[in-house]
Amino acid sequence: MKKAVVSLSVSVAALTCGIVGTANAATNPFSDVSADHWAYDAVAQLKADGVIEGYGDDTYRGGRSITRYEMAQMVAKAMSRHPQGTDKALVDRLAAEFSDELNSLGVRVANLERNADMVKWTGELRYIYKSDRHENRRKNDLNRAELRLFPTAEVNDHWKIKTRLTTRVNLRDDTAGNVQVTYAYAEGKYKNFTVEVGKMSNYSTNDDGLVLDDFFSGARLTFGSKLQAVLEAGRWNMTTGNGAGAEFTRDNAANYQGLQLNYNGGKFFGGLGYRHFGSEGFRDVINYSKNNSEDAASVVSVGANYRFDKNWNLSGAFAKNSKADFAPSSHSIKLAYKGAKRSAPNTWGIHAAYRYISKNVTFAPTYETMFTENHRKGWELGVQYVPVKNILADAFYFQGKTLDTNLDTKTLYGRVRWYF
Repeated sequence: MKKAVVSLSVSVAALTCGIVGTANAATNPFSDVSADHWAYDAVAQLKADGVIEGYGDDTYRGGRSITRYEMAQMVAKAMSRHPQGTDKALVDRLAAEFSDELNSLGVRVANLERNADMVKWTGELRYIYKSDRHENRRKNDLNRAELRLFPTAEVNDHWKIKTRLTTRVNLRDDTAGNVQVTYAYAEGKYKNFTVEVGKMSNYSTNDDGLVLDDFFSGARLTFGSKLQAVLEAGRWNMTTGNGAGAEFTRDNAANYQGLQLNYNGGKFFGGLGYRHFGSEGFRDVINYSKNNSEDAASVVSVGANYRFDKNWNLSGAFAKNSKADFAPSSHSIKLAYKGAKRSAPNTWGIHAAYRYISKNVTFAPTYETMFTENHRKGWELGVQYVPVKNILADAFYFQGKTLDTNLDTKTLYGRVRWYF
């Protein structure tokens, strides 16, 4: 559609698809289309229906490539006939393609592109290799492929339904899991606020994922943009998400309430958050509190990010659980240089970070080297690279000590993601 189209072919295609009527015309509308031409009936019918007009000298000039503006005129006339079913879908797609030209003709097409595909699909295939190596323990390797599909459905001008479908393949054992609904929620966006209801992502934006990068079932309200307030409430199941910190044996789903206040000033970002979890399962967390007496967690976290220029970025975060007696806090600091953009080939980035991650505070961290082993401290190095558009490769290496036993621990993590 982005190149000029031969007008005779377009006309015949339009007739064949049923955009216009199919009755044969009795009289010859154009002097340069003879009655014995294979496209005579189609051209005549299109002229009779007012979809095409030809030129002032009674010629059709079917061998000439038309302009986008001329094609838009034909689409506008087809739209005026109010086609139905598959014909309407085809006209809507054409209207979306030629929206600029149609707007210049005074044809309102603001909603046509959205209505042409009420459900849009995007996806990601990722390959992950991870090797955890600990002193006095057997190494633990992960070799996995994962497919993620993201269907998004339009409800109206404000509301969408967002879903993620996930399936995983264990490459070492050559086994595959079932397709699961990772999240499914309704999102309503208005001028000053956004409301979300269902099972959705639960990312602690204020501390850049130090406390949580997981999912919860409930509701979330977001107010503002540059200065933002986020309210969350619902139920959170530790055993079904990314986390491996809390070790529940009963009441896996905890009551959850969260509040975030974030400020994004361009170069500087700062955030404050409070999250409360209530569940008898917290009593079963190792070294969580004295005599396993607590059945709740109250976590306060702060984070900041400063971009010096287009290349250098420094970020840090701190979190503390007032209910924990042992290892009651987590913190992280990271210095990053440049950054990989999946849409830009040959872009790359590197970073160095120090992590002190307690599982009594950080229940589901976003850090790749910590998502199954998150009760340790040490240094992390990482690199990202985009070899070609929409393919992102990254690698991370962590080395440090465990918090409870002070033993050596290492993690090597590699990943390739294909986006579509």
